[in-house]
Amino acid sequence: MKEYIDFKKVNCKDCYKCLRNCPVKSMRFSNHQAEIIEDECILCGSCYLTCPQGAKEIRNDVVTIKSLLKSQDVYVTLAPSFIANYPSINFATMKKALLKLGFKDVEETAIGAELVTREYEKIIENKQDIIISTCCQSVNLLIKKYYPEAVKYLAKVVSPMTAHARMIKKLHKNCSVVFIGPCLSKKEEVDENLDSIDCAITFMELTKWLKEENINFEYVEEENDKYLTRLYPTSSGILKTMKKDKDYSYVAIDGITNCREALEEILSGKLSKCFIEMSSCVGSCINGPGMDKKVEREKSTPLSNYINVINYSGDKKYNPICIETDRQFISQAVKEEKVNDEIIKMLLAKIGKTKPSDELNCGSCGYNTCKEKAYAMYYGKTEPSMCLPYLKNKAESFVNDIVENTPNGIIIVNDKLEIELANKSACEIIKVLSPKDVVGQPIIRILDPTPYLKVLNTKINNPKEVIYLSEYQKYVEQTIIYDSKYEVIMIIIRDVTEDIKQKASKEAITRETIEVTDKVIEKQMRAVQEIASLLGETTAETKVALEKLKQSLNDK
Repeated sequence: MKEYIDFKKVNCKDCYKCLRNCPVKSMRFSNHQAEIIEDECILCGSCYLTCPQGAKEIRNDVVTIKSLLKSQDVYVTLAPSFIANYPSINFATMKKALLKLGFKDVEETAIGAELVTREYEKIIENKQDIIISTCCQSVNLLIKKYYPEAVKYLAKVVSPMTAHARMIKKLHKNCSVVFIGPCLSKKEEVDENLDSIDCAITFMELTKWLKEENINFEYVEEENDKYLTRLYPTSSGILKTMKKDKDYSYVAIDGITNCREALEEILSGKLSKCFIEMSSCVGSCINGPGMDKKVEREKSTPLSNYINVINYSGDKKYNPICIETDRQFISQAVKEEKVNDEIIKMLLAKIGKTKPSDELNCGSCGYNTCKEKAYAMYYGKTEPSMCLPYLKNKAESFVNDIVENTPNGIIIVNDKLEIELANKSACEIIKVLSPKDVVGQPIIRILDPTPYLKVLNTKINNPKEVIYLSEYQKYVEQTIIYDSKYEVIMIIIRDVTEDIKQKASKEAITRETIEVTDKVIEKQMRAVQEIASLLGETTAETKVALEKLKQSLNDK
């Protein structure tokens, strides 16, 4: 499978939103970067639509079309959902703009839909028990990869896009055909049918291309011909174009979750004589991932999209030429090896899930259950760090260990100077048996609030300062920090009483030594003077040496 979604890895920010919204979890995370597992992807576009950082982009194929335009005639098959993407633009106006881009001619994909409807009716006439529409390529991929047992229920009919492209190529030899519509998965369908159609781009790609070429829409009047198969891009749109057989039930299902539930029910054997229209997008194609999301469509809503299509459709029918519509579907079942339960238990333990009650199944990692995440870890799709409760508990445990085991006393007070936290060391310093005895109490109960009130009012931290706590007969080194984000004050106190006592003791010893030295010097000076008077020598050098000794003791 080719890459249909481009990634800007630098924009991927560990939010896992794409995984949470991916209906088949076809994502892999490595080095904190998301990656699509192509063999498992159904190209629904959910990851692209939900990425808050714009890290994902639908592949732009305009350059391929420009190359085709240089060498041959290129025709456009235009999806009927264009009226939802460009609500003020009719087909004639759109055609004029596309011809300016260099296309030979433009026709509506709804022509191909007319032929597809007839083929669906033929299948019902042949009394096939359960029939699933095959217009949505994402649904086709979902069934082929995840419900291979249901492949036999897929109608063996090409999509309106491929049917119409074959009609154009039958009428115009040696030409190329380009599809323009709201769908990402049509790019993959083109790659499956390169003999029928050459390229597919989204409305977003078209809007950008028109802007680059400075082509504006110039309104053109057109005949008021309203065709029934223009309803195809709406939910139940296919069903509304079909003749009904009274022996069959006709059901429209949209949204991947609903489609999966319907497929589970089909495979359970509970349904029979049923034609099911399936679309991966909620509301069908008018809400496809390739719809233009630019500023000019900010006021667009699913309801307004639906109304625009309804108003542009009618009850007229096309008269398409006959072409081959047969299509085969082959299972592409995603294969996953069975994993030993003991291995899953070991992987669950890595994210702190050692018993069933630990499995919160919160879905914050993107997976529906903790066990599902463990399986994904085994297959190398995810990392343990993607479990938010695990990271939270780990961080809290780490912080708690530091707070509880540090020799520094830590006290947290709120903006009302009420104690919110006091660790074991703080309790020892302020002679409190347990933190619960002071938590919730005003700080004035245990400490003078004056310095904390000052920091609270000025928002200026008070660095290390040695103070004496007379009520506890202790000296402490105190740091006061204001946290503006949470509007709390952190008080860090360290008992330095022993340090102060040792320092005082050293100073006392030094003073005693100096006193003794003074006495020795005095005695020595008298002795030296007596000897000097006898010997007639000066005492200057001896006095200097002794004074240096005294000064040295004072400096200690």
